[in-house]
Amino acid sequence: MQGLAALIRGISAINWLVGQILSWLALACVLVCFTVVVQRYFFHTSILWMQDLYVWLSGAMFTGVAGFALLRQDHVRVDIFYRPAPIRRKAIADLIGVVFFLIPFVIVVWLYAFPAVRRSWGFYEASANIGGMPGLFLLKTFILVFAVLVGLQGIAMGARSILVLSGKEELLPPHMRYEAEKGHG
Repeated sequence: MQGLAALIRGISAINWLVGQILSWLALACVLVCFTVVVQRYFFHTSILWMQDLYVWLSGAMFTGVAGFALLRQDHVRVDIFYRPAPIRRKAIADLIGVVFFLIPFVIVVWLYAFPAVRRSWGFYEASANIGGMPGLFLLKTFILVFAVLVGLQGIAMGARSILVLSGKEELLPPHMRYEAEKGHG
């Protein structure tokens, strides 16, 4: 069970670090968008690659921080049933959700996205817009990053549920236990 607790801490640390880094893309997105608006309305000009850039930054951010959001329990769930439930019922619900919904979902995302990402890398796909940004293949790679990070965090959630159901939740730090409503990593 110590190994399971170490796995949970390790996966959660990865998603926490990725979330801390990629959340800065929100600021970059706002700054680029502001620059595009100023260019358009004050200088009556537009740089197309900058328009691509803020869309790409937001796409990279939202796909990259999805595992972090899952770690923080920020995803939507039916709280009227989940929140008042006893800890063991929450653990069972999380385990069922991970095994039957989350893991199959990320597998399907990976299987459908991988050929498209590989093809995109094969010809170093760029923006379809003339004058747009190069490197669309990098942005498409974030679909696979999404699948991996959400899948890993799902495994951590399932492992945490197993610890709870086996009465070993005390092996986790307090901020990773069910009592902490928002498990900040």
